[in-house]
Amino acid sequence: MAERVRSLTEELASRSGYRRVVGRSARWREVLEHAAKVAETETTVLLTGESGTGKEVVARLIHRASPRAQGPFVALNCAALPDTLLESELFGHERGAFTGADKARAGRLEQAASGVLFLDEVGEMSPAVQAKFLRVLQEREFQRLGGSRALKADVRVIAATNRDLEAALARGAFREDLYYRLRVFEIRLPPLRERREDVLPLAEAFLEEIGAAMGRPAAGISKEARERLMAYSWPGNARELRNALERAVILAGGGLITADHLPGGQRTGKAVAAQAGELPEEGVNLEALERGLVEKALARARGNRSQAARFLGLTRSQLYTRLRRYGLHENEE
Repeated sequence: MAERVRSLTEELASRSGYRRVVGRSARWREVLEHAAKVAETETTVLLTGESGTGKEVVARLIHRASPRAQGPFVALNCAALPDTLLESELFGHERGAFTGADKARAGRLEQAASGVLFLDEVGEMSPAVQAKFLRVLQEREFQRLGGSRALKADVRVIAATNRDLEAALARGAFREDLYYRLRVFEIRLPPLRERREDVLPLAEAFLEEIGAAMGRPAAGISKEARERLMAYSWPGNARELRNALERAVILAGGGLITADHLPGGQRTGKAVAAQAGELPEEGVNLEALERGLVEKALARARGNRSQAARFLGLTRSQLYTRLRRYGLHENEE
């Protein structure tokens, strides 16, 4: 098993876009070993963890090592589309199913036939879509929107979320039966701050990838820059690390990356982590705190959603999810 994990991770790490599979910590090796073991089965997998921890990378690793490796890997971000479009995108539709449906269209379930369907941010599914998708897992069949013919769902499902689905169950925001259907085999991906020994190997791998893509490889990372990378808590995980290094490569212009080439956040990482760790005796309202941060980012970005997402270390779809959650979406661009 150890040799199989090593072979697969080396293969993926050598391919552009898969650098986040690199790591030597015990926590990360456990993730990869679990992925390699479950890959050989048809079991439904739920990947949990913070944004930027590499859930899609692990999903692709499972696909690559599975009997369905020759089939397609089809991904769908459940937070990126409103309910009506998500349903059509997932299940497909027949001609005339809704206004503008002038021809039939296969959904992701059909596109993923004989392969893997990866549902990212599955916790953002509406109750209506959850109910329809539950039938896919139970009966292995579905219908297109506006259709009456039952279609076979010949797919393996891998789902991912950065939300606490058990808390969503308690609020009635996520179906209990669907949760247990998805959570047959859960793999939790640890945040980068819990596997600090992986920061520098990841940084080196990203540096090689970025340099090759830009045609301007950096000369390396200075001792001070390495210390700064190790001192920071990386709340945005591997995604934030890669973005910081891309900026540093541009600033270094082919030379050695120094501490001055790193964004300001890396300089004060310890202070930020310490401040974030302070918890008032009376507790905090986490949702109110997050909403406030989103509002401040929007104000600083003067309403520009893309820039606000960068301030917060989020993707645009993750920001839109929070805008809808906190009723801030009425003013979207």
